[in-house]
This record gives sequence, structure tokens and C-alpha cells, in this order.
Amino acid sequence: MPLNSHRWLFLAASLLALEARAQPARLRAAPAVASPTRTAKVGNAEFWLTTPDKSALFQRQPDRLAFGTVPNTNPTVEVDDAQTFQTMDGFGYCLTGGSAELLHKMEAPKRTQLLRELFATSGPGIGVSYLRVSIGASDLDARVFSYDDLPAGQTDPTLTKFSLAPDQPHLIPMLREILALNPGLKILGSPWSPPTWMKTNDNSKGGSLKPEFYDAYAQYFVKYLQGMQAAGIRVDAITIQNEPLHPGNNPSLLMPATEQAAFIKRSLGPAFRAAKLDTKIIVYDHNADKPEYPISILNDKDAAQYVDGSAFHLYGGKIEALSQVHDAHPDKNLYFTEQWVGSKTKFADNLGWHIGTLVIGASRNWARTVLEWNLAADPQQNPHTPGGCTECLGALTLAGNEVTRNVAYYVIAHASKFVRPGSVRIASNVPDMLPNVAFRTPDGHHVVIVLNEGKTLQAFNLRYQGKRLSTALAAGGVGTYVW
Repeated sequence: MPLNSHRWLFLAASLLALEARAQPARLRAAPAVASPTRTAKVGNAEFWLTTPDKSALFQRQPDRLAFGTVPNTNPTVEVDDAQTFQTMDGFGYCLTGGSAELLHKMEAPKRTQLLRELFATSGPGIGVSYLRVSIGASDLDARVFSYDDLPAGQTDPTLTKFSLAPDQPHLIPMLREILALNPGLKILGSPWSPPTWMKTNDNSKGGSLKPEFYDAYAQYFVKYLQGMQAAGIRVDAITIQNEPLHPGNNPSLLMPATEQAAFIKRSLGPAFRAAKLDTKIIVYDHNADKPEYPISILNDKDAAQYVDGSAFHLYGGKIEALSQVHDAHPDKNLYFTEQWVGSKTKFADNLGWHIGTLVIGASRNWARTVLEWNLAADPQQNPHTPGGCTECLGALTLAGNEVTRNVAYYVIAHASKFVRPGSVRIASNVPDMLPNVAFRTPDGHHVVIVLNEGKTLQAFNLRYQGKRLSTALAAGGVGTYVW
């Protein structure tokens, strides 16, 4: 009977490891110290595997791989923690209103079990460390709303009717439960639209922010952050507008770079400063095909003084554009904040693209976060607003208490479980067909995520401090190595 790809991979990896097993076993890496060029003890490595045929789904392989000194001619990934890059804030998902609703409607014991799997930092969970939420409704809420909705023709420039009530039924309770499991989790808030009375078209879809309501909208952010804090939820950062160059979603807003810069320097930045808020302000939050958008804002010193960095999606452009923004303003941070998975696409295609382009690619291009789009949807990809996304496959499909883990779950797990907040990206070369990214964690461990882009099983080495580990990945396979 022919071996399946997972069994063949295990056999190949076992044979490749024989040379290393002949070497004496050593202790695990010592705790981290301040110097990035410390001398670490090189021991055995854990190996976690996902294959495109699903024969292994983020599965820890049974044998630890040993570092040794016996040479071979296989391609080698050289890991060098003397060269360091950005510090990571985390890996995770967008907790849409719809995701929160589906989670909240699960039976409490089942929900607690699932949340522990997702967010707990110890045990068998995947340790998600960063979430993006919508400020008001996103297109994956059951309905469109803001926190200050009024009848047509009315305005509320002093925000006397502002209320977080729409988030009280599901989102706020879910965030509290998640933070109880992982108090260090960071949250990013992004609006899809201001209240319609602030907009030029008085509609949730499209339109622009009226300049006469810049100050009112700045206070809207302030009230949101203060209200969430009062509910026990600290929001670490906000973006000013989700996809500001895509006014065709429901809800949405058109906000060109000149308007975003004006809003920041005239209203939002001074309002945050007056309220003594330390929440980060992040610009853009749209595709990598327009790096000139955030660069133009960061070139404006009056606006840039309030800005922490820029956020990106990748429905257009190339991931390398993030480095273009970094090179123009290396003092500002970069974040990757959204990428969807289509419900009609294939697991194998998504696994390689999302790992290679986002987990590896965005990280190698200075992103401090990598976030997939919606955490959860039901089997029909609901809920969503009228005109919202009808094919957004959640990382989880939730049918009541029944949970199906989809490709984005495994994509994030390969990084989130091991690359904890505060980890630093370190240098590694990229052999042909073996894109990879390496990190040193706060506790002194090393994590290397590797994708085999080839069409056949690929044997290769990881080398660190003169020691070599021999391993292999099936075609399209993803491996996370930890030592």
C-alpha cells in the first residue's frame, strides 16, 4: 500500500536526522540575556508540521530533531541572531462583530474550551496574541451601526448620544472573556465608517468626512477608547479608517491621504494629547499598492508627530512595499492587519500563499503584526451586512457548538504559539524554494518558520552557531522549528 505524504515525510525526516542523532544530546537554549550576540547552547528542536493534503495539521512531530556537525550537501538555512530587526507585537485575527456573536452564542463550557485553545498562553492552545476589532460595525456584523446613530437630518456635534450599547450584547463580553485568559493580548480598533450625519452623503456606504465634523469625530475616538477602558478593555492602537480608498463596501468611507493627514494634525492628534491617551495612531490600513499614501502622511511633520506607523492589507500590490515605507521612515512602525480567505478557494493554495506572503513575507518586510481576517463565521459565511462579504471564510466555522478549523487557523498557529509578543526577528538566508523567517523569543528560544515552495519533498538544513539540523518538508509543507 503506498505511503501517504505525511508518512513519507516522517520517514524521510527520520532518516535525515540519523546523522544528527549520532551527536551527543545537549541542553535546551539558555534563558535570554541582554546581548543579541550571546552564546547559546544548541540542543534539540521541536518540529510542528502542516501539509497541503491535511495529513498533518499543525501537528507536533514525535521525534525531536538534534543539531550536529556531520556535513551534507542539502540547502541550508543559516540563522544568525547577531542581526536583529523589528520587535513583534503578535499574530492573530480580526474579531468581527459577527465572530463575537457566534462565539457568544456557544454553550459556555464549549466556548471556554475553544477560547482557551485560541488564546491561552500555556498548555495546548495556539496563543493568539493580537486582535483587531471594528469601531462601530464592519461589513461582518449582522447590521450596520455606529455609536451615535440619529434620524435623518439630525446632528450631534457634542456627542451627547454617544453609546457603546451596540457592542454590549456580544463583542464586549467576548473581549472580557478573552482578556481574562490572556491579559497581555493587544487590541487594534478600526472604523469602517463614521456616523452617517458626519458624512457628505449621509449614508453608511461611501461618502467623505465633512471637515466641520473633524473635531466631533476626533472626540468620537476619544469617547470610544475611554468607554472601552471603563469596560475593562484597553485598546492599544487605532487605525483612522479601514480601507480608506475603497468606498464601495457597506459600511465604508473615502478618505484620501491629504484628508487623513488634515484630520490627524487638526483634530485627532491634539484630541488624544488633550485626553492624555497613549493609544497608538496608525495610518492607511489598506493595500500595499499605494505606499505613497502613508509616506505622504509621514512626510508631513505636523501630522507625523502623532503617528506610530502604517497598516497594510494585500488585496493589491506586493508585500515588499512595506519595506519601501520602512526605508522612507525607519522610525515608524509597520503592521499587517487584514487578509481574507475565500470560501470557494482551496486549503492547499491558501496555506502556501498565506504562510509565504504574510507570516514569512510581511514579517521579513518589517511588520510587527500579521492578522488574518475574520476569526469565525457560520457554515453559510454569515453574519454580514447587506452588501457585506458573502464569501469570507472564518479561521473557524461555527455551527452552534460544532467547530471546524480552517486554513487561517493553522496559518496563524504556526507563528502565534511560539513567536510571543516581544520576540525579535533575526537574520536568516533564503535558499531557493525555501522561504523562511526566524525569531528569537523573550525567553531565549529560537523559532524558524519554513515553507517548501517546490513540487517535491525537499531535504534541507537549519544551521545555528556552527551546528546543523537535518530535516525535510513535503511539497507545499510548512514547518515551525523551535529550540
